This record gives sequence, C-alpha cells and structure tokens, in this order.
Amino acid sequence: MKIIIIGAGKVGYTLAENLANEDHDITVIDKNLNVIEKTDENLDVMCLRGNGVSTKMLLEAGIEEADLLIAVTGSDEVNMVCCLTAKKLGVRRTIARVRDPEYAHELSLLKEQLGLDVVINPEHAAAEEIARTLSFSTAINVESFAKGRVRMIELKVTPEMSMVGKSIRDIDRETQSTVLVGVIIRNDEVIVPNGDIKIEINDDIYIIGKPSSVYNFCKVYGKSPQKIKNVMILGGGRITYYLTRLLEEMGIRTKIIEINKERCLELSDLLPNTLVINGDGTDEEVLRSENINGMDGFIAVTGMDEENLMSSLIVKGLGVKKIITKISRTNYINIVKELGIDSIISPKLITTNQILKYVRGKAVESLLRIIDGKAEIMEFVVSEANVLLNRPLRELGIPGNIIVATIVRNNEVVVPHGNDVIKKGDRIIIISKDKNISSLYDLVATISGGLQNELRNGIKKFGNIINM
Repeated sequence: MKIIIIGAGKVGYTLAENLANEDHDITVIDKNLNVIEKTDENLDVMCLRGNGVSTKMLLEAGIEEADLLIAVTGSDEVNMVCCLTAKKLGVRRTIARVRDPEYAHELSLLKEQLGLDVVINPEHAAAEEIARTLSFSTAINVESFAKGRVRMIELKVTPEMSMVGKSIRDIDRETQSTVLVGVIIRNDEVIVPNGDIKIEINDDIYIIGKPSSVYNFCKVYGKSPQKIKNVMILGGGRITYYLTRLLEEMGIRTKIIEINKERCLELSDLLPNTLVINGDGTDEEVLRSENINGMDGFIAVTGMDEENLMSSLIVKGLGVKKIITKISRTNYINIVKELGIDSIISPKLITTNQILKYVRGKAVESLLRIIDGKAEIMEFVVSEANVLLNRPLRELGIPGNIIVATIVRNNEVVVPHGNDVIKKGDRIIIISKDKNISSLYDLVATISGGLQNELRNGIKKFGNIINM
C-alpha cells in the first residue's frame, strides 16, 4: 500500500517506522529540516521537506497514486485541510489526527464535509484506556474485545501469589478456570505459553476470558480489584479533560493539580464539579497538603515525561497503590517499569495501534500490539467459508506462535481446546507472536498447504503446533 504521512513528529515517526516494517511504501512530509533528516537517516522511507497542505508538494509525493494519506501534524486545522486537499487530488482514503475538545461534538459533520475516513483523537483514546484500567485496579492494563463480552487484563506476578512456580496446566486444574493465560512477558521476552510453562515472579501475564471469569481468576490469586473512589490527576491537558468527564460518569471523584494558573481557570469553567488546584505536582509538600495519602489512585499526564515519572515515584513512596503514568518517549518505558511503575500510558502507541488496525483492513475488528509489536492480539469475525470452519482446532496445524484465545458465539464465550471448532459468524480472538496477520486468509494461507501435505509446510514455516 502506498501511504503518505504528513508530520514526522513522535506519532508520525512511529507510524512510518511500523508501517515500513509491514512492507508498505511510505512517504513522509514535514517542514522541519532536523525532523526530516532524522527520519531519512533512521527509516527506509521517502522523505520530503515541505508543507503538506501544498498541492505541489502532495503531487510531488505521488498523491494521485496513493492509497492512504495520514495527517498527524501538531495542528488539527492543518491536518483537516491536508486531508481535504488530498481527497480533491485523488487519494483513496484519509486519516486525520483531531484533538481539540471543541471539535469532539462535530466529528460526524467534519468527516462528511471533509471526506475524512477516520478521525484519531490520541488524548481521548488515552483517557478511555486509563478509565478502563481504573475499573480493574489490580491490573496493569485492561482491554475489551467482542463488544465487551471478552476482557483481557495484564497482571504483574508478585511473590505472594500462589501461582508462582506452577505450570499453566496446574493452574487450569487448580482453578477450573475458563480463562486463558495467553501471553507471558519475561525479561522483555514474549512467550506464547503451552501447558508446561511455569509462572515466575515478576512475569507479566495476559489473562483473557469472560469478564466474570477473569474476575474470579484474580480473586483466587488475591488480585481482586478494589473500587476506586477518588483520584488525583497531575496535569491539566486534553487527556485530563476527557478523563475527568469519563470518571464523573463512573462516579469517581477527581482532583486536578495544574501549574499553569490560566489553564486552571479554564478547567474550572469546563469542569465545574471538579476541584482544580494551582500548584506544582512534583513537590511532595504540595501533594501531601492536597491529601495524596487519602487518594485511591494517582494519574500523571503532564506534557513532560520527567515530571510524570518524578511525581509517580514520590506518590509510590507515599503508599498510593494505583499509579498510572503517561510516557511519550517509548525508550523510557522499560526504565519506568524497572522503577516499579507498571501502568504506563502512551498516546503515541495507542494512535499507532488504531491506524495499523485500519491499514490492515476491515477484517480486523480489534488490534493490540505489545512489547514493540513482538506480539499482537487481534479480533476477527468469521464471515466466509474457509478451511478453518467446522474442523477441530487440533487438526488445523495452527503454528506454535499463533493461538486461538477465545471464540465468541452469540453470547457464549469459549476458551477453546483441541476439539473445539470455528463456525461461520464466530468472533475469534487470536494471539500472534512475530507474525502480522491482516485477515483470516493469512492464517488459512499458513496452514492450507499443510492441510494438503499433512500440515508440514505451515509447521516448518512458523514453528511447532501448540497443544491447546
């Protein structure tokens, strides 16, 4: 696919990197010489310096033959005009990053009038992810699939949890659980586990299943979520605005600390039911004076990674149990985790996931990438007949690095075993390691040759069959 990206900032650069890795033909346009030079030096993409609104520049970039234009400059207005111009010049599809809350209520009109196919709002998406995580307080991360019928949570394995040292098979037998331990992250290694893999201290494990089953699993191992009643938010930007609105609906009381006095006044007008404090949230005395010890949660979402990290470490030392930290520089994430801050939000990565899902095609209902894309969790709807249907999973020869995590059939959620089958209309959630899957045809292509030759070709290409 030929894709033009306007804006090579944090989001644009990450998008170009990921899309180039998926073998798309990428052209990046930006006015900033330093940014363009960095992109040109580090990525295998075409780089052009100039204004993405310019018709001449877009034509030079090959807009007439392009399949997709993505506008992610720092200006909502520039992004929308870029997309409008590109549509007039013949591009097939457009994506614009639009972040200002003033546009939030007009998105349907904007999409129609400007010919936008997708509008991305990273701050609103980040706020939604934070709200989901607060709804299940013991989890590092929470995701929903199949329109809320399937939940996936990420847990940190701690020494007091009785699962330490036990195999996946023993855990299943012990809990009689209908959840799946789908992914284990151990020392930055992604493991798609079989029944013999044992759980170790400090593993990050991804649990997937019905919400009630996931809750019961956590309860067995002492990780039952506690209700969050009040939180403190550091930073008064767009994420805070969107998040406070969501938390009000959840019945969670919110206190905001913002260092800019003018922004405090703006937030007080926009959020009349929320207490807004003008102060420095990296100052321990300020946090103590605002009763940080009485808070159930703390969320650091300023525009500075260093401030977010510093305040989170201070609050962690004061005993607040649920801390969520926004990090923009992805190379900081591992450092932050090593310091004991597990719940990390990156709007840049959230945006990348959303756009990659769109680029993969309509077949992908949901897409979650973890550990720099080393593993992906995807949702598909089985709408057409193929060799996957009505055959026991154990006979399909699914590669060892790909597993079918759940099958959703009507209102039933099944964590499948070898004898289960996939039927037309099912929603299936697949976990894949080191393999980008855009549709079920990719999985069919992997195994179809093997079905004709006792599944050998597919097995050799992608690894050992997993015993489900």
